[in-house]
Amino acid sequence: MSTLNLNSTAEVQEEIQEKVWFITGANRGIGAEIAKAALAAGDCVVVTGRNLEQLRQKFSDSDKVLALALDVTDITQALDAVEATSKHFGRIDVLVNNAGYGQLGVFEEIPQADVERQFATNVFGLMNVTRAVLPLMRAQRSGRIFNLSSIGGALGFDAASVYCATKFAVEGFTESLALEVKGLGIEVNIVEPGFFRTDFLDSSSVQYGTEKVADYQDYSTALEQAYSKVSHQQAGDPAKLGQVLVQLAKTDILPLRYAAGSDSIDYLTTAYQRRLQELNDYKALSMSTDI
Repeated sequence: MSTLNLNSTAEVQEEIQEKVWFITGANRGIGAEIAKAALAAGDCVVVTGRNLEQLRQKFSDSDKVLALALDVTDITQALDAVEATSKHFGRIDVLVNNAGYGQLGVFEEIPQADVERQFATNVFGLMNVTRAVLPLMRAQRSGRIFNLSSIGGALGFDAASVYCATKFAVEGFTESLALEVKGLGIEVNIVEPGFFRTDFLDSSSVQYGTEKVADYQDYSTALEQAYSKVSHQQAGDPAKLGQVLVQLAKTDILPLRYAAGSDSIDYLTTAYQRRLQELNDYKALSMSTDI
């Protein structure tokens, strides 16, 4: 009986222990809502973004908040931000790699420099921050990493080839990384949001191709108008997603992929069913390549 009581006490203490969150792209949208939800749950939060003044205005001065300037494409800034967090809070329990933006448009209409800039933020930026945080989590022998992907990381969308390419890369990286660090007490998870009501499709965030090609004119124009019409009308509530991630962070066992939003379920179900059907349809031909 005493053993049971001791275990129960330990479990309660672990449950109420404050977590320290490190969130990239916390200036607005999903990142900001995750930070608000974590603070509401009594946790400590490091909010990071390129605009430090905006962060300070959004998050009131508190001993539970540390605002840091961070351009995720700069590995030195990432290392400095993690060092500052370690000195201030002593640990990082949850890393949320949220920073990113949407480079939409037809592939041939997107300048190579813009393609590289998209990968620099959405992929290499995410890797920079992960590389900076992992040594601390390894030393702790604990930690959880949420990498924000998208339904665009599991299936392609019209006029989103470059953006989807970055999110497919995030998914491949995350799935493999999860295997590498699991034995060190670190859990890594993919979050696949559908369309959420943020500034993602707003002109202040999204970018389109600028090198117009006549053959794509009607197609490209129609899709830009369609995306613009959806902006700020999406079904997903970023505040609710923030609350869910806080709940998931306190859960021991999670799926590798968490699909967020009813539209995410619909898109992914259709995509997986189609892939399974193709796999079965060509199974004999696939197996014919063995020696």
